[in-house]
Amino acid sequence: MTTTEIRAFTFTPVAGHIGAEVSDIDLRADFTDAQIATLTAALHEYKVLFFRDQQIGHAEQIAFSRRFGAVTPSHPYDTDAPTEYPEILAVDSRLYEKRLGKRKVSYTNQWHTDISPLINPPAASLLRADIVPERGGDTQWTNLAAAYAGLPDSLKTLVDGLRAEHRFGGRAPFWDADSDYGRRVAANPLVTEHPVVRVHPVTGERLLFVNPGFTTRILGLSPRQSDALLSLLFDEVSDPAYTVRLRWTPGTVAFWDNRATAHLAPSDLDHTDVVRVLYRTTLEGDVPVGIDGESSRSVAGASFAGSAN
Repeated sequence: MTTTEIRAFTFTPVAGHIGAEVSDIDLRADFTDAQIATLTAALHEYKVLFFRDQQIGHAEQIAFSRRFGAVTPSHPYDTDAPTEYPEILAVDSRLYEKRLGKRKVSYTNQWHTDISPLINPPAASLLRADIVPERGGDTQWTNLAAAYAGLPDSLKTLVDGLRAEHRFGGRAPFWDADSDYGRRVAANPLVTEHPVVRVHPVTGERLLFVNPGFTTRILGLSPRQSDALLSLLFDEVSDPAYTVRLRWTPGTVAFWDNRATAHLAPSDLDHTDVVRVLYRTTLEGDVPVGIDGESSRSVAGASFAGSAN
C-alpha cells in the first residue's frame, strides 16, 4: 500500500436524507484509527459515502475495506471471483448472460439490500468503478431509517412486531431457471425470516428492513394481505424523497451501510451492447434484531463469515 500524506477530509452532503461526497482523501493511504473512526461515523450518518478519482486496484480495495471489518468472500453464489482475490465480486455486464441466461448490464434491477436472505447480511459494501458508460448506468440508494421515520404512527405500530421472509431470488427471480445461477440457487437456497423493522446495532435507529428484490412475504398474514402491505412498504422504501443517485466515473468508489440502505442498479442500458465493470467487496454483518429484541431466524443457508487478514 502506498503511504500518502492525509489532509483533513471533507464531507459534502449531496441529497436531503442520504449521501455525502468525501474529498481530500486517497484510499491508498495508511489511515490512523482516529481517521477510520471519523469515516465510520460519517458512514452511519450519511448511509453512503462517495469517493471520486481513486487510483486503486483489487488489493487496495480489499485493504481499505478491512479497516472497517472482516471482508467476506465475494458472494455466496459467485464462481467468477479472481483466484488471487476471492473477496472481489465482478459486477461485469459481460458475465451476466452466462450467469443469468439473459442480457443485463447489472445484477438485479430491483431495489435490494445486498444478500438480505442471509442470516447475517453484509454490514457494508464497497463498489469501485472500472469501466463505465459515457451515459446512463447510474446507481441509486435509499435511507431505510428515513423511510421508517416517515411512516405514520399507526403504520409503525402495525409493522413494528412483524417478521418477513427474505428469499434469494425474491418473488420473481431475475434469472432463467436452467441458467448457471438458477441451478446454483436451487441447490443451495438462502432463506431467512427477518424483523420488518430492525434496530441498527450502532446507531440504534429503527430501519424499515424490507426490499422488493428479496422480501417475499410477511409471516402471519394471508397472501393477499401480505402482498398489499409489502406493496405499501416497498413504495415507502423507494420514495424518491429518501434517495440519492450516483453518476459513475472511472475511479469512483461508493461505500454504503448495508444495514441502513437499499439500492437500485441500472436497467436503462440492458438493450445496448455497452460494457460496464465495477468491483465490490463486502463486510461481514451481524444477525438483525427487531425492536422486541428477537433475532432473525435462518430457514435455509449458513451465516457468511469474513476474514480480517
